Amino acid sequence: MVTLDDPALLGHTFVVIDFEALTPKGRPAEPIEVAAVAGSFRTGHWAETGRFSALMRPPDDVAVTPFDVAQTGITDTVLRAQRPASQVMAALDARLTAPPYRLVAHHAPTEAGLIARQHEHCPRLAATPLLCTVRLARVAYPELRSHSLDTVLHHLGIPLPANRHRALPDVELTVALFGRLLTDGAATDRWSTLADLDRLGGVPPKRATQVPADTSTQQPLF
Repeated sequence: MVTLDDPALLGHTFVVIDFEALTPKGRPAEPIEVAAVAGSFRTGHWAETGRFSALMRPPDDVAVTPFDVAQTGITDTVLRAQRPASQVMAALDARLTAPPYRLVAHHAPTEAGLIARQHEHCPRLAATPLLCTVRLARVAYPELRSHSLDTVLHHLGIPLPANRHRALPDVELTVALFGRLLTDGAATDRWSTLADLDRLGGVPPKRATQVPADTSTQQPLF
């Protein structure tokens, strides 16, 4: 149970996000999969409010290498049948209709960079501040020599799934880690408010853009 009672923290929806990406030589990484799980701590426990997961077709001149396939299991044949990143990121962005939000990611600068390069298609995401669970883990567990996701999860006794390095399983792991971080850090007086989390683990948006006004009447999806 999360014992923090900060109104700002309890009033936010946290969107835990992860990408899988190709890393072509001499150019920025190209996303091939994104997953996001949204939820809040309004009841004192993590309560999921929505999730999203999709593959993305990379540009035609970006190859899927044998290393990429070995890491994720995602083949070029599978990816060529998917929508491009522009459409997928726009679909994810359309779900963010009930701010305030914080994005959460393990090594959030990586996710911030991928989002920034798609900012025209996901202006809400591109304008949303992030929390980095690597930075928070360094504060909560300073005794660890590494704060990689696998190392921190092993330290906490959280088992790894067989499909580690796919976006949705990695997001689910990060959700579990984020909840433990909030609880453990609060118990040791490392943080008590969202402002503390921002100060210790915050990552600003790399390319915030004008957020469109929400004119829909539908219920928020995240």
